[in-house]
Amino acid sequence: MLRINAACCVVLLIGSAVLQPAFADENAVNLKVGDEAPQFSVEDDNGRPWKSGEHYGKKVVVLYFYPADMTGGCTAQACAYRDSLGELESEDVEIIGVSGDSAENHQWFKKAHQLNFTLLADIDGVVAEKFGVPVTRGDKSVKAIIEGTERTLNRDVTAKRWTFVIDRDGKIAYKNDKVQAKQDAAKILEVVKGLK
Repeated sequence: MLRINAACCVVLLIGSAVLQPAFADENAVNLKVGDEAPQFSVEDDNGRPWKSGEHYGKKVVVLYFYPADMTGGCTAQACAYRDSLGELESEDVEIIGVSGDSAENHQWFKKAHQLNFTLLADIDGVVAEKFGVPVTRGDKSVKAIIEGTERTLNRDVTAKRWTFVIDRDGKIAYKNDKVQAKQDAAKILEVVKGLK
């Protein structure tokens, strides 16, 4: 059990099932810099369809995969993106976070931390698999006190923490499969400035 005390919330991480890999290593996609970014459609944090084809090519898209809403490292990473959003948008960048959490979980996460960018609900792990991001399956839940009320956020899929930058041509310009949560936003800002 993990307990995180913060000004706005207390989090308890509770596991209930043995986690199993969603796919074997030999079947994993291995995207490289220069490859076309996979196309997909998935629900966003407002419950609306988010289609990659409507975003690729218009801006630089930063797609970052993270394990779970309302956990320590994931909160630090999301808050760093929140705080860097002005600088990133000035570089014509769109930030998109992706996890196995539901749209409802994402709404609570955004509310608790005033997140100002889109989160995608990859509840079946399909988007992660398209990008080759390892996932585990198994019921997991996080209990969090948000605005004085305890909420339970459940998920069935947990992705590894990976970040991709997709350039204006819809190609992978950067891939990091060893992301340091707190430093990710700063690293991505450095990367996108180098794309010009």
